[in-house]
Amino acid sequence: MPNSLNPLELIARRWQPSAAFVRRAALATVVMAVIIVVTGGAVRLSQSGLGCSTWPKCTPDSLTPTAAMGINGIIEFSNRMLTDVLCAVVGLFIIAARARHPRRRSLTRLGWAQFWLVMSNAVIGGITVLSGLNPYIVGSHFLAATALLTVAVLSWRRACEGDEEPRDLVTRPVRQLAWLLVGATGALTVIGTVVTGAGPHAGDAHKVHRIPLNWQEITQLHVDFVYIVVGLTVALWFTLRAVKAPAAPRRMVLELFGCLMAQGVIGYVQYFMGLPELVIGLHMLGSTLVWICALRLALALRDRGPLLEDGPAGAAPTGEHEALDAQAVSAPSR
Repeated sequence: MPNSLNPLELIARRWQPSAAFVRRAALATVVMAVIIVVTGGAVRLSQSGLGCSTWPKCTPDSLTPTAAMGINGIIEFSNRMLTDVLCAVVGLFIIAARARHPRRRSLTRLGWAQFWLVMSNAVIGGITVLSGLNPYIVGSHFLAATALLTVAVLSWRRACEGDEEPRDLVTRPVRQLAWLLVGATGALTVIGTVVTGAGPHAGDAHKVHRIPLNWQEITQLHVDFVYIVVGLTVALWFTLRAVKAPAAPRRMVLELFGCLMAQGVIGYVQYFMGLPELVIGLHMLGSTLVWICALRLALALRDRGPLLEDGPAGAAPTGEHEALDAQAVSAPSR
């Protein structure tokens, strides 16, 4: 009976979004996930991590920052409010994926996975404030945001392909090399998080506990992993050329290499300039772009067939949708 229908089912009966709309909604979650990572870094780099002294309120007596809290309170509270925007974007993707006909359960599951990651990261963010910026909690906060970005990229890719059984575009050893590259990139991200936890930018002007490690030695380990990731990227490029892989993954490996080179330049600039805040912020943005490129590259080595648009005549090859979306919107993977 209609009265027993849940709200998503009611919306699905009255609204049929196009495949392009669902793709762009998925891409919007990727963009918002990147923004959350970068703005979270801005909170730390501006020493606004305790701009709001408690959670979920900003102060024990006020939900919003007061004039006495100054710019730090505004920055911290604004970052909290961005979570509401992120929830709205993820919610739009869930609704669009559910309303799309035929129903694709894989998309709605990915959308709900994003929602619960947002909720869990909001709680971790609250614990971060209540713990006085404990560096281990701060690090888990960043890694949870990276997990959200990962699921967002998977959602975007899934929204751009059909529902056939996966078909490998290259041999298994080549795919294993690509996922080894993803694993090394993930390790690079984790080590970078440890560098942050041990480094001088604690997130607040007052003395904050840091991870008891020599941050310069951890930085050297981080650099070593950069060389590993670059080496794997070059090896994968030669491998894809040797096996005559499709053009899309060969283009993506060049995009990844370009991001790595830019990230390397930024890394050396921030090190020799004494870790200026703006350059560190650019480095955090670069880390999200590298991660997106690595994931897209690995996912591009298998195919689920073309995604039908609103009619069979509108079918387009897998991978072409991503290129069109990236041209229409400033996608972070470009």
